[in-house]
Amino acid sequence: MTEARAELFALVKRAEEDGTVTLIRKREDRALLAPLDRFPAAREADAYPSHALSAAQKDFGELIALAAQGRPQVLRRSRTPVAVLLPAGTDFRTHLSDPAAAMGAASAGGAVNSQGHEQRGGAPRRLVTLGDAIGAVLASGPTGGPTFALPGLDAATGGLQPGRLTLVAAAPNVGGSLLGLAAARQSALVDNRRVLYAASGPNQADIMRRIISAQTGGDYPRLKQGHLTAHEQQVARELVQAPLLIDDGSELTAQAIAETAPYVQDLALVVVDRLQAAHNPRLPLSGDRLPDASQVLACLARTLHVPVLAIVDSADPALLGLLDADVLVTLAPTGDPARVQATVAERDFGAIGSAYLCPDLLHARFLDTAPAPVGRAVGEEPARNLGSVMERELADAALPYTSGAQRGLPAPVTHVLSALRTALAHSSQEALDELGPELAETAAAPLQLPDTAEGRRLAAALYAYNTAVSAATTGQPAASQPAVDNGHGLDGEDDAEAEVELQPGDEEDEPESAPFPALKLLKDAVSRSKMHPIKVIRTEERESGPWPLISEHMDGEPRWVHPDVTSTRVPYIRENGKRVRRDQLDVPDAFGEGALCLIDRNGSYPSACSAVPLAPNKLLHTGPLEAFDKAGAGIYLIDLPQWPRTDMPHPLGRIIERPDEQGRVWVTTPHIKQLARLVREGHLAAMPAIHDSWTGKANESLFKPFYEAARKARIELVQTGGDPYKAYKTRLSIALRLLWPKRPEQRSPFWRPDWRVSMVAEASVRHWTVAFKAVQEGQQLIALRNVDAAVFWTPPGTPPATYRIGTGFGEVKAKFIQPGEMIPEGDD
Repeated sequence: MTEARAELFALVKRAEEDGTVTLIRKREDRALLAPLDRFPAAREADAYPSHALSAAQKDFGELIALAAQGRPQVLRRSRTPVAVLLPAGTDFRTHLSDPAAAMGAASAGGAVNSQGHEQRGGAPRRLVTLGDAIGAVLASGPTGGPTFALPGLDAATGGLQPGRLTLVAAAPNVGGSLLGLAAARQSALVDNRRVLYAASGPNQADIMRRIISAQTGGDYPRLKQGHLTAHEQQVARELVQAPLLIDDGSELTAQAIAETAPYVQDLALVVVDRLQAAHNPRLPLSGDRLPDASQVLACLARTLHVPVLAIVDSADPALLGLLDADVLVTLAPTGDPARVQATVAERDFGAIGSAYLCPDLLHARFLDTAPAPVGRAVGEEPARNLGSVMERELADAALPYTSGAQRGLPAPVTHVLSALRTALAHSSQEALDELGPELAETAAAPLQLPDTAEGRRLAAALYAYNTAVSAATTGQPAASQPAVDNGHGLDGEDDAEAEVELQPGDEEDEPESAPFPALKLLKDAVSRSKMHPIKVIRTEERESGPWPLISEHMDGEPRWVHPDVTSTRVPYIRENGKRVRRDQLDVPDAFGEGALCLIDRNGSYPSACSAVPLAPNKLLHTGPLEAFDKAGAGIYLIDLPQWPRTDMPHPLGRIIERPDEQGRVWVTTPHIKQLARLVREGHLAAMPAIHDSWTGKANESLFKPFYEAARKARIELVQTGGDPYKAYKTRLSIALRLLWPKRPEQRSPFWRPDWRVSMVAEASVRHWTVAFKAVQEGQQLIALRNVDAAVFWTPPGTPPATYRIGTGFGEVKAKFIQPGEMIPEGDD
């Protein structure tokens, strides 16, 4: 007993943190020093005699004797119960004595009794001594509590302190919930400590997807659709045993959380996500019930002596002033969309610190704005910043897009730029070296960026990086203009659908000597229509109505490689000295013997012009539709349909990469018709609901005269070859690009985004449909890209029978290579 008296503070700490029960003997008396979880009734105020630890240490023998007689004695740190003395052999599920009788026991010496008010029943208050407080601090040592795993924020907050309610306040879309998730991930997945995650906003599936996204760097929008890579599935399996307990049940109240938490053994952290400022009758943790809820959560933190972290979706000072928080972390956007400021305030001291965070919303997480400082020996030179000036500027310029604050980048580009920032943030030179070739390719490829400050900065950073890399690779001075890379085909180099950089004067009709007057023929085809098409939407109308809703990714071009196939981008130097990247595909042995059959589809864009469903006149707002009407054409907001197959890409291609918060996407008429056909054929269960629409009277023959002229000219010029055929392809691409020029300053006889996107969508649908027919006939599809490139695994020299080999529109060329060989450039 003497030894236990001396080690009392340490024994109580072990009871709190490890759940240890200690048997203590004093002659014939035997008592247990147990954690409160073993005897929850001890938490009831004034139910049993309670003693400050310093006082209990002084009169420890007397307390052991009382406990051995069946009269529990509660031990307190300050006013907070932390442990209880019970008779040996206790059944922890029942009370062992009458609380009223127990209250008559004399208090241990060392505690000071104050006179209670008669109105409160005369119960004396107990005051802790300074020695008690000092003993508790000395026994506990460093807190070592949960953290956010964000060094800047952890330095400002001091981590999450036991016994305190920390409130994260952030307006919707700023990412407050991600801080709760960060703390839960660090505690449960890294520190292996038990976390109770009370979810009043997200459900358990949302939490799982956010954790997988943050842990692996996978795109959260893709994970929301249920598409996990093999690596992500492996990570998910590894986390099955993580000590993270989720309560996303209905009618989740603060009182329910407080009643559940004591029964979670070895609880290290409680996260409440979230408190909703706006009243919702179905959410108890919302509206005017939040002040009472915060008081319950604060009491829970003090009673269990664990940190409680709650998220509130508002930074309104009037609301926050009503909430009972010990620590308040307020997230606020800054002028830089790549940075969010976190201001830390304590109840008694006001603002005590701040930190800046980088929102990486695409991956459901926050990052520090800079890598944590690395300690160095005395006299050692400070470490230089990792990466070149251009690499750091490129990472900073890309942050509005990689964080999810801005949209508009293709998913592969977002992946590469996110990896660059991660490599710089973690001071990983090895990762930076591995990224070099992909960064070079990304910087060399043409991108359509928004004409905003963020878009212009990223364009300038990409150009500067590409210029430097090109100069270093070739040993020649950098060119004054960025090289034009068409960005299409399997490797995106020289196929027939190559994008061209429009130049001043391209909007003029071709001279009489031109091999193929594409623009003149396209203008004539539109002018001859009896529907009196509107070729140009007036400038003042372009910022409203359907036009801001239309984007390039609505073309639905696929960017797909079979999940069991390994695709690698390998360096390649063209004859002109330009450094590019090529695809290299490795096929698993399970696919059997065979070769890679490369399919290159001829003239996909002009071929699609034979029958593009579009509205020649204005699009009118037709709102939600009960069903698709074949008499109309335009754009439609639909639920993203689930695609059950893994041997074919989703029929909507890259459209699925950018759903809104409700999982909906805007599509054009070609894809609506494709979905309807897949439903009729039994490949989709049902047509998705149409939540909104902008449509006009449909027409499929607007571009048909242009198609007929282009097809006829191709038959003649493909035999001639040389410069005339090259000029033919260039003028075709220019004419079709002028339907919707990328740059606002580019003059054009057209401005119809819906026409351009519908035309490319029609090409994408045809490309996908032919590949699907081949798969249905037993062919093994390896990759499907853009509107004209496919790769199959076939016997050598045997292309899929669903494709017609030839040089005409819609026909294909087929080449065969072995696995692991580099995919060559297209020649059309």
